[in-house]
Amino acid sequence: MKMMEAAWMFLGFLPLLAFGQGHVYMVTVEGEPVVSYAGGIEGFSATAADLAEEFDITSESITSYSLHLEKQHDVLLDSLFEVGTYKKLYSYRHLINGFAIHMSEEQAETLSRARGVKYVEKDMKVKKLTTHTPQFLGLPTGVWPTGGGFDRAGEDIVIGFVDSGIHPKHPSFATYNTEPYGPLPRYRGKCEIDVDTKRDFCNGKIIGAQHFAKAAIAAGAFNPAVDFASPLDGDGHGTHTAAIAAGNNGIPVRLHGHEFGKASGMAPRARIAVYKVLYRLFGGYVSDVVAAIEQAVQDGVDILNLSVGPNSPPTNTRITFLNPFDAALLSAVKAGVFVAQAAGNGGPFPKTLVSFSPWIASVAAAVDDRRYRNHITLGNGDVLPGLGLSPATEGNRSFNLVAANDAILDPSVMKYSPLDCQRPDLLNKKIVEGNILLCGYSFNFVSGTASIKKVSETAKSLGAAGFVVAVENTYPGTKFDPVPVSTPGILITDQTKSKVLVDYYNSSTKRDWAGRPTGFQATASIADGLAPILHKSAPQVALFSSRGPGVKDFSFQDADVLKPDILAPGSLIWAAWAPNGTDEANYVGEGFAMVSGTSMAAPHISGIAALIKQKHPKWSPAAIKSALMTTSTTMDRAGRPLEAQQYSGSEILTLVPATPFDYGSGAVDPKAALDPGLIFDAAYGDYISFLCSVPGVDPQEVHNITNSACNATHGRPADLNSPSITISHLKGTQTIKRTVTNVADTETYVITTRMPPEIALEASPPSMTVLAGASREMSVSLTVRSVTGGYSFGEILMKGSRGHKVRIPVIAMGYNN
Repeated sequence: MKMMEAAWMFLGFLPLLAFGQGHVYMVTVEGEPVVSYAGGIEGFSATAADLAEEFDITSESITSYSLHLEKQHDVLLDSLFEVGTYKKLYSYRHLINGFAIHMSEEQAETLSRARGVKYVEKDMKVKKLTTHTPQFLGLPTGVWPTGGGFDRAGEDIVIGFVDSGIHPKHPSFATYNTEPYGPLPRYRGKCEIDVDTKRDFCNGKIIGAQHFAKAAIAAGAFNPAVDFASPLDGDGHGTHTAAIAAGNNGIPVRLHGHEFGKASGMAPRARIAVYKVLYRLFGGYVSDVVAAIEQAVQDGVDILNLSVGPNSPPTNTRITFLNPFDAALLSAVKAGVFVAQAAGNGGPFPKTLVSFSPWIASVAAAVDDRRYRNHITLGNGDVLPGLGLSPATEGNRSFNLVAANDAILDPSVMKYSPLDCQRPDLLNKKIVEGNILLCGYSFNFVSGTASIKKVSETAKSLGAAGFVVAVENTYPGTKFDPVPVSTPGILITDQTKSKVLVDYYNSSTKRDWAGRPTGFQATASIADGLAPILHKSAPQVALFSSRGPGVKDFSFQDADVLKPDILAPGSLIWAAWAPNGTDEANYVGEGFAMVSGTSMAAPHISGIAALIKQKHPKWSPAAIKSALMTTSTTMDRAGRPLEAQQYSGSEILTLVPATPFDYGSGAVDPKAALDPGLIFDAAYGDYISFLCSVPGVDPQEVHNITNSACNATHGRPADLNSPSITISHLKGTQTIKRTVTNVADTETYVITTRMPPEIALEASPPSMTVLAGASREMSVSLTVRSVTGGYSFGEILMKGSRGHKVRIPVIAMGYNN
């Protein structure tokens, strides 16, 4: 028995966990974080952020209080567990008060019952939400000149990118052709040293570069040989998003000997601060993301770009807005940081958003006016449309078609899918040479193990005159984008057109008694697809862009919050790429990539927000968001209402009238956003009141996550002074207030409303004069006239005597009393 006791004692002093065992948990504890601490603890003066003052993270009061919080974390853990049986990964002190810890489930259970512990949640994964657009948005002529030109656009504004890192040597971030970047003392971030080159990642343009992987390492997901234990981008995604928001102006986009135009960020002179949290194979972890957000705010960024999001609404909390990730973003906003987050790529289906909270700008993705189209002309005269960002076949001549399955060297080696045309060693060069290679589109292209780029390389190595990839079956998750290639090539995406092509080939190919080809008589020519076609039917909501309504809990109950907030270009966006990036198989080894996703839409808004911040440095994040939303447009370039890409019943792409659940307030208009006239402002206390008013919310849960208490009168979520009104469950009449603040000269506004007949919408007063810098309140009433079982979409329009137009969307679903 004594030997048994001795053995247990011995085990008690051993580390119980190895990395990859146990779990990472996020924990919040009692006590205000730095950003909210208003004093009250002896020896520690108040540190709460005041937007009217510079938030000096280096002050003695902040330094001593943050160290006090970290010591409290350590004392708590040491009182509960043996040293070595757990590993604290991060202490969160500035935006939330808590820590990330790697421990066993039993320890997590013990910790959750400990005095002073408010919240324990198992860490969740996050994922990526993956040139011409400055011209499309009117920046060179309408916005940059007002800030001193492109070489001053975004001057001294710092955008923080919580993403997959950066490729620092890219021309989009170079300083050799720009005026020198001076020091920016208010930014306190650091630059890590590249472990291989021994050089830091910063050059004045890139002003900070750090990586966060403690949770990924503890979870056993991190592989330093593949994931780079540094801010270096091994994925491509982070380089791309940084260049969209703040890349240098006028950078030639060259691939395969062809220039596809010149790339520029929205705010080409803004500084870039990198916070790497995403990795090649597994994405990232929320606790690493929260640590990065904390560090970014601590360092002094002005704008945060999040092209990342959770895989689903949080499961441990009833309310989508209440979790450490959204709480950290709320505190970031309290500290004066504007946050843009990608809305998600779950479209075109409803309730697929992964960005929930009203204090951040959730960005939907639009197709802009540039489209790449191409066609192939068959020998029988048929012309088949397709995607082919390639040169034409030599001399615009026709060449014989040869299918890959008619050129296989060894038919027994089918496990390598020779029809994908990924491996030239499987095909007979003598048969393919000088002809157009006909390939099949399999699921391998969807999974990423096959690529159009590799088809092009196969055709080139076999001496083919070009290639065609025919899509004969649809697969879930298929996304067809034109891919720049040096070999003449085209992707036929329409299955009916693919059948026309295959039927023509089969009827024109002579075969012997065993089915072997004896003569190839089908011919074709591929047109030049390098030049884009500009369409006036832009913008359109991209098919993949996640749709609303927003949800307030894991049971997907509708929230009284409009999401997404705004629409920005996110389809086929040219920007810088990391040559070792693996995120897109078609761009491995390239310096530029044209990719799609709400990941690409968010940095458009981040860059434009930087331009607004540059012009209005004292504006709150809510004011910047309001300016973007109230000046957006619901019309396309042809003057027609915005449309959204959608599936018809047979999964064929079609266009339908778009609603605010597709585009939020509308498509961003940067020039108008710089001078919005009126803004709808909101502060930290307003957001707490919103949280406390959410139906079914537990006030204790609000306190556990935010460290702020709910008062006795909770109100309703629609009372939040946001630039939109959403009521998911309207009964009878509901009256709400909105306060506008004039950020221009004194102006008189006439107020009108528009709403379908089933909901009566009234705003009063019908007109108001708002003095420069002053605020006025208006009252908005919605009344159910008839119940339709669906949402009604309307708007309030305020037209100013000096030409300002302020528009806010109104969304409601009526119910019987």
